[in-house]
Amino acid sequence: MFSKTKITDTTPNSEASSGASSATKSASASTGTPSFQAKPKASPSLLSNDLTIRGNITTSGDIQIEGTIEGDVRAHLLTVGESATIKGEIAADDVVVNGRVIGRLRGLKVRLTASAKVEGDIIHKTIAIESGAQFEGTVQRQDDPLGNSSSRPAAAVPASATAKPRSTDNSGTPPMTSGKSAG
Repeated sequence: MFSKTKITDTTPNSEASSGASSATKSASASTGTPSFQAKPKASPSLLSNDLTIRGNITTSGDIQIEGTIEGDVRAHLLTVGESATIKGEIAADDVVVNGRVIGRLRGLKVRLTASAKVEGDIIHKTIAIESGAQFEGTVQRQDDPLGNSSSRPAAAVPASATAKPRSTDNSGTPPMTSGKSAG
């Protein structure tokens, strides 16, 4: 009851000072529901540090992993916690790595924090690597790093480069620069 009285008392003053605010209030009042409340955002999923999953994880939402995953992870926003280990491919719009990743990482925005340990190739649109992060592999920029597996990023990174990114073929030439396949 107190807040309603307060709103009624301040409404004339706020309408006089801000016409745009009044127009927004009027539009919301006429439709009955403000447009910003059309769909509530889902809570991020949290996988705790005592959890081990052997298999793939797919979500269209946000996920924070603190445990161990042996499989591929696909998400909108993926946060790899400091205690987490992921052994598999990661594909997400936005990836923040605080823990350990062994495998290829694909993302529109990729961030490796100071505590990150990544062994594998990173295919990204934008990347940030903080001082102290440990990374062994290759980095490749693509406009669409989340394209399907038969797209250019997969063809540009030989399967042998994922396990041993700095290896060479029999001729002594690194796989990424030779015209030969790594098999």
